[in-house]
Amino acid sequence: MKAILKWIENLGSRAVWIILGGGFLLGLIIAFLVADVSSRIQEAKQPYFQVVELDDSITDPEIWGKNFPLHLEMYKKTTDMERSRYGGSEALPHIPDEADPRSVVTQSKIDEDPRLKRMWAGYAFSIDFREERGHAYMLTDQLHTLRQKVGQPGTCLNCHASTYNIYKELGDGDIMKGFHEMNSQPYMEVAKKAEHPVACIDCHSASDMSLRVTRPAFMIGIQKVKKLEGITNYDVNQDATRKEMRTYVCAQCHVEYYFEGKEKTLTYPWDKGLKADQILAYYEQIAFKDWTHKDTGAAALKAQHPEFEMYSQGIHARSGVSCADCHMPYVSEGAQKVSDHHVRSPYLNVDAACGTCHSLKPEEHRARIDTIQDTHWQLRNVAMDALMALIDDIERAQKSGAPESKLKEARSYQRKSQFLLGFVEAENSTGFHAPQESARILGNAIDMARKGQAALK
Repeated sequence: MKAILKWIENLGSRAVWIILGGGFLLGLIIAFLVADVSSRIQEAKQPYFQVVELDDSITDPEIWGKNFPLHLEMYKKTTDMERSRYGGSEALPHIPDEADPRSVVTQSKIDEDPRLKRMWAGYAFSIDFREERGHAYMLTDQLHTLRQKVGQPGTCLNCHASTYNIYKELGDGDIMKGFHEMNSQPYMEVAKKAEHPVACIDCHSASDMSLRVTRPAFMIGIQKVKKLEGITNYDVNQDATRKEMRTYVCAQCHVEYYFEGKEKTLTYPWDKGLKADQILAYYEQIAFKDWTHKDTGAAALKAQHPEFEMYSQGIHARSGVSCADCHMPYVSEGAQKVSDHHVRSPYLNVDAACGTCHSLKPEEHRARIDTIQDTHWQLRNVAMDALMALIDDIERAQKSGAPESKLKEARSYQRKSQFLLGFVEAENSTGFHAPQESARILGNAIDMARKGQAALK
């Protein structure tokens, strides 16, 4: 003790004050940190302030946003238009008229690649097919597509509007009954009831904000998939984990489908599985066709947007990564961890979308994506050229009076090649969701086209 006192005496009064002041400052810092941690713990316990009382009758996101302003602010950013190398939308001017009041549209895919017009000859997509915009435009862009001139069923609205309350209205509270009623009505009749594009209520329960599936077509479709896995009577809203729900709420719409029967019931063709050739085998079994190809007479199929099916065959799905993990990654706002409702391509947001799992620089992430997509695009073009060559050969064979048996076989191969190529074409990741599966499908599409050509010889 004497030695310590002597040391302090030797330091002098200035040093003593420095030590005492440092100790005081350290105490203040510790007290501040304790108070801040305590405040954030309390903030985390109260994730939102209830400004309005929500229930299942409220469709308007603006009202939900009073309780969840951060989510609403992000949701509104789905109006953004930003082009990536192989996707996204460019804002092109459009002169509004009585039929189409839009002042801005996106680039035409069929003008960018005229082979698509030939692929879909005689079908509505050969008239108008544009680059997709964000969720904010999903209803507007479908209302005013030129494809409406040929008339679309109410079925199309299932994935282009907030339909939960429309189901309830049409089904007297029973969404399954309302779903069937909506499918059988003309599109423009049902569209009068649609007030918003996809909204909070379509994916969240108003009572506790938990994720839920509201689309009957997916409820039925996922039962088929689970049955193939040996699980019977699967109820997605009761049996799915929250992790699975972060994919399933997206998969309600981002899927391949067809219209079944004269009622045009929205149906997901998953009876044999989720792979492209399993879906094709199902269509072959039920002899389904979307239209008859104008130039060749083939009973043709048009794949839609099978993101869920393709993702399911990829490394991210096998690793337990959900759709939302990449397209709606978590961001920190104070003590809250919020899923980003901007909903955009991970390519435009690689730090948040990819950086959680992969410790690479942003430019390295994009370079890897570029390599995958460039390779895919090259193979896609080979498949597209092979299909065009088959269509050319069938047309020539028809004009030269080839035997009907040869033409029938060639048309069958065209149907298969066209569906497999179209499956990959309609899937909006340009091969990224499952690169090896995409390459396998395109390889089979090329094989079908070449076999069709050989059948004519």
